[in-house]
Amino acid sequence: MHPKVLIIATTPYSTSDSSRTLDAYFHYWEKDRVAQIFSRNWIPNKGHCGEMYQITDASLLKKWLHKTVDVGRIYQYDEMRDQDGNEMIKDSSAVSLSYKIGEKHLPSIEILRALLWRKKFWCTQKLIEWLDEFKPECIVYNFSNHLFTQQIALFVAERYRIPIIVIIGDNYYFDEIKSRSPFYKLFRLRFKKWTERILASGCSAVYCSDKIKELYNNYFHIHGETVYFSSSLKRREFRPINVKNPYIVYFGSIRLGRNLALLDIAKALSKIDASYKLAVYSNENDENIYGVLKDAPNIIYGGSIPYSQVQKKIAESDIFVIAEGFREEDISLTRYSLSTKASDGLASGVAILTYGPEEAGVVEYMETTGASMVCTDPDRLEDSIRKLINNVDLQRLYYQKAINVTEEHHTIKASTEKFESIVDKAVRNYDFKR
Repeated sequence: MHPKVLIIATTPYSTSDSSRTLDAYFHYWEKDRVAQIFSRNWIPNKGHCGEMYQITDASLLKKWLHKTVDVGRIYQYDEMRDQDGNEMIKDSSAVSLSYKIGEKHLPSIEILRALLWRKKFWCTQKLIEWLDEFKPECIVYNFSNHLFTQQIALFVAERYRIPIIVIIGDNYYFDEIKSRSPFYKLFRLRFKKWTERILASGCSAVYCSDKIKELYNNYFHIHGETVYFSSSLKRREFRPINVKNPYIVYFGSIRLGRNLALLDIAKALSKIDASYKLAVYSNENDENIYGVLKDAPNIIYGGSIPYSQVQKKIAESDIFVIAEGFREEDISLTRYSLSTKASDGLASGVAILTYGPEEAGVVEYMETTGASMVCTDPDRLEDSIRKLINNVDLQRLYYQKAINVTEEHHTIKASTEKFESIVDKAVRNYDFKR
């Protein structure tokens, strides 16, 4: 039987977004031994948690305005959604507008949000009773660029004298930009303070790649290990790319300049053959970001689709695209990241095209696998795509390399076994220190 784990993350588990990475950790965990505290205004889906506790910005705002409101909602497993995708909680138009503003994650917004998330508002008797009943033995804290989730993690860890395991997939702590904004400076000061408190608490860490592991382990002198994302995709048999009508697909975030990188790919495709199209699927809701793709002649923008459809379309595709932005501000935020697209692409059996700057974490990783056509130079993109489409021997080589990498790093068995050993060690060592 596994230790009781409390996940603290802004987003509830869902197969439709990045939170599905939790499957690499909790695939075989007993549901009654995993619970989560989250803040997104979504109705959670059934996943790995037997219970969830939701605290939203909206409920805290109402409390701050001295309205009678029950802060904190408990979801039992049977109350969670069976469907794929995400369903927002319906609220007033003013609250909906505030969420849209909050999605921009501006320093000024995060400072205001931190004022809402004062302990006296979220730390209710209801929360304490829920935690007391669950009796967590370990916290898994999903590292995020906010000022409130750290407070909850530290409170629970200190109250129950349990260890924290931090999941780190981004270089938020080290990502400094030049700014004269007093809000930015205040946000960074507080964020680094909270991060240092978390990482000084005797925590363990789980990283998405060796590159980011070395960064944090060396700087903070902590002990953390890499657990690669796994994929539930079933590998198809090798199939050469359909030269006459290749089905080329991209799934996921189109922020951080990825939309511009996808435009580059579409333009290169049009030069190779005017009939070639790039299909793009993303849950992006900002028209300023997805608009350039909808207007592009060689892009079919399909918007948001359930993960079940993503799996189906990947299996049908000829080329699976991984893309990152080339702007300095894009590189700064993707230098250490390794998304689920890498594990899905490698597990699928589909030919992979990776396009982006060599400094980007996923681009660098895909280069090391030898399982993808990798292009880091926009001037060579057209030639790279031509070579991938027309060279069947190269496609077959990539296919075999992808099998090797997946078996080594990206299986459910490998990921869960490593994560379980990290949790067991953290709980055991913390008990010894007490």
